[in-house]
Amino acid sequence: MKIFFLFTFLTFLLSAFEQVAAYAHYDKILTHSRIRARDQGPNVCALQQVMGTKKKYFSTCRNWYQQAICGKKATVLYECCPGYMKMEGMRGCPAVAPIDHVYGTLGIVGATSTQQYSDISKLREEIEGRGSFTFFAPSNEAWDQLDSEIHRNLVDNVNIELYNALHHHMLNKRMLTKDLKNGMTLVSMYNGQKLLINHYPNGVVTVNCARIIYGNQIATNGVVHVVDRVLTAVGNTIQDFIEAEDDLSSFRAPAITSGVMDILGRPGHYTLFAPTNEAFERLPRGVLERIMGDKVASEALVKFHILNTLQCSEAITGGAVYETLEGNTVEVGCDGESLTVNGVKMVKRKDIVTSNGIIHLIDQVLIPDSAKQVIELGGAQQTTFTDLVAQLGLTSSLRPEGQYTLLAPLNGAFSDDTLRLDQRLLKTILQNHIIKVKVGLNELYNGQELETIGGKLLRVFVYRTAVCIENSCMVRGSKEGRNGFIHILRQIINPAEKTLHEMLRNDKRFSIFLSLVKAADLDDVLSWPGQWTLFVPTNDAFKGLTDDDKDILIRDKNALRNILLYHLTQGVFIGSGFEPGVTNILKTIQGGKLYLKTVNDTLLVNELKSRESDLMATNGVIHVIDKLLYPAELPVGNDQLLTILKKLIKYIQIKFVRDSTFKEIPLTFYKINIIESNVQPIVTKEDPSITQLTKFIEGEPEFKIVREGETITKVIHGEPIIKTYTKIIDGRPVEVTEKKVTEERIIQGPEIKYTRITAGDPDNEEKLKKIFEEEVTKVTKFIEGDGHLLEDEEIKRLLQGAGTEYTKVTKVIEGEPQIIEREIKKVHLEEAPVRRAQPTRRTQGGAARRRTRLDHS
Repeated sequence: MKIFFLFTFLTFLLSAFEQVAAYAHYDKILTHSRIRARDQGPNVCALQQVMGTKKKYFSTCRNWYQQAICGKKATVLYECCPGYMKMEGMRGCPAVAPIDHVYGTLGIVGATSTQQYSDISKLREEIEGRGSFTFFAPSNEAWDQLDSEIHRNLVDNVNIELYNALHHHMLNKRMLTKDLKNGMTLVSMYNGQKLLINHYPNGVVTVNCARIIYGNQIATNGVVHVVDRVLTAVGNTIQDFIEAEDDLSSFRAPAITSGVMDILGRPGHYTLFAPTNEAFERLPRGVLERIMGDKVASEALVKFHILNTLQCSEAITGGAVYETLEGNTVEVGCDGESLTVNGVKMVKRKDIVTSNGIIHLIDQVLIPDSAKQVIELGGAQQTTFTDLVAQLGLTSSLRPEGQYTLLAPLNGAFSDDTLRLDQRLLKTILQNHIIKVKVGLNELYNGQELETIGGKLLRVFVYRTAVCIENSCMVRGSKEGRNGFIHILRQIINPAEKTLHEMLRNDKRFSIFLSLVKAADLDDVLSWPGQWTLFVPTNDAFKGLTDDDKDILIRDKNALRNILLYHLTQGVFIGSGFEPGVTNILKTIQGGKLYLKTVNDTLLVNELKSRESDLMATNGVIHVIDKLLYPAELPVGNDQLLTILKKLIKYIQIKFVRDSTFKEIPLTFYKINIIESNVQPIVTKEDPSITQLTKFIEGEPEFKIVREGETITKVIHGEPIIKTYTKIIDGRPVEVTEKKVTEERIIQGPEIKYTRITAGDPDNEEKLKKIFEEEVTKVTKFIEGDGHLLEDEEIKRLLQGAGTEYTKVTKVIEGEPQIIEREIKKVHLEEAPVRRAQPTRRTQGGAARRRTRLDHS
């Protein structure tokens, strides 16, 4: 029990100390000032004085090391700390000031004007007598700065006005700076008038926004704090001030309609940056009308001018960020004597004290992002993009009631060559940077596709420290507006148009690499849909390679595949998506590892520089290199091959282990399937004598790409019907399968092209077979087999003179999304000897599934 009570008591003490510490910022800063001046002798404090003014501060560490306050250079002064005095012939301030009553203490701290006014107003007798007082005494400079008319009225009526004014500076109890807690409201000795206390983390303590410049001078009957201005009486609420101030009528209207005015009439500690009528007149009329006509936007605008904390001007010695009632932040700072908002001098009048906060009048309207149109969100680094959008007439596409996402490249992304492009082409480029929907940064995910207003689909790639759209990665600065988001990109987006194989085929720099790819039977890997990163060596990487050397490479297909597939990794990896300076390890299809990093915006692959990176393809990305890559840990067991590789690869030592062989890499890491779902047999007969069997397969076929256990689905809409019937060919019953498809829309997928030849008359089947000889089984066979289809030119040659009874059917499924008119096609699928009909196999839930593999050319 004793231990429990001891623990409770210690917890109480610690919490008490923490609470005291939380409101003792002034004392902490004062202690730091003593430490900085310890070389000057005992009880000396270091202060900073703003050059050209008499303003002095016990400084924070930031101000001290910046040697500036409010952006102005500050000099260092050494003075006796409060309560101490110098002695002739001695270092520092070794003596303490004599303790006296409050009236005498006013003279000790140098507040002689306040002492004089206390004398002539008959306050002296009171503050020399019995009691416990706190006197917030204006400095001599504070009285000099007081409005002359107010000053004259006080002096002309010392027994009432001056006496009451001095009582307004007093409390009927002693309170040290550590007792003056932030947000505290105290009652003065004049007519119950309120004194608002703020105690800031930078050590500044204010009373009705007057700063205590010399605190805690103890008296026999209280304490004296010297303040830098004469205290003004606290008015009514912020709402009362707005309603009475004619110069705020433009701000008053949206404050009332949005309901925010009621908030400003409630108790609280608010700071209002109130724009004057002149500030509203500076706004473009269209912008003002749009915001005022939109209740959501006008409410956001009003709340963006209000802080939920009380920020007196004297407490601001540097820039700080504060959250507004709207939810976004503003930076409040200072520039000499002026307050700044978001770095701009705009405060006309400051520190209007009310019972629930403070008002600063400003000459500019602050418009939050949430009240802006998406095109208005562009900053100084995106002006080229926003200007071009306006010049090319694309702003009309961004309707206020719509939802959009702008992908705005930095100004530096637009080269002179780009800006000189034909305007139609430039407009197309910009359309690729405007998404049809509103998508925030936290809504983007890897593999996502975003449709632009130009109809392009852009892919999203998410990495550890980056988010990229196609070839361009984002930088910080995303913003949300009234009708959309804007994201800042490093480069202009280049949407993919061709497959990896097509890009290699169209660029002569890669002819040798492509010939080796073809020899290794890897063409299809680079042609079919997928997500690949390919590191492509240029022809320069094969300097010294003779035709004989090439033949040796091609003969050893396992070795060739191992080398080529070391250049290929699964997944799309954009160069600028890597964290700079950090090594990223990628596993290749060959099984070895690639080591990638970016240094000074250059991609390094196994420490080799990529000469050109981020060439986007519909099924991946290409990074160009000028050296052949080879896994250092993979040994070579053939002398001839070793000699060839040493010609091409000089940057690593290739291992030689005699008679070692390369592992076989089967092409099972990718395959294409067609899966037709919801198969519902309508007629099934098991009688072997039947001559016709009809089945309907209805539903939505799904196009699936299968890679190493991963499945990606693309849906092709339609209502397919497969009809199977029996006919006699050469006296044999043959089951013929035809597919009837009603096509409405094709969703983006790989380019699939197949050609079929059908005969109008069954008697012509044999003739057709003779024409095509052995190739006929490869042409007419649609569902089964891996045979290579004949090219169109070969088919034309074979059919020349064969007659018009043969029909060539070609179907292309484009990679880009497109709408196709409703069209019914019959496709001759396959022929097979008649077999006994088997009961249809059903999947779970009763729906049968038929799996077939699609041959490709």
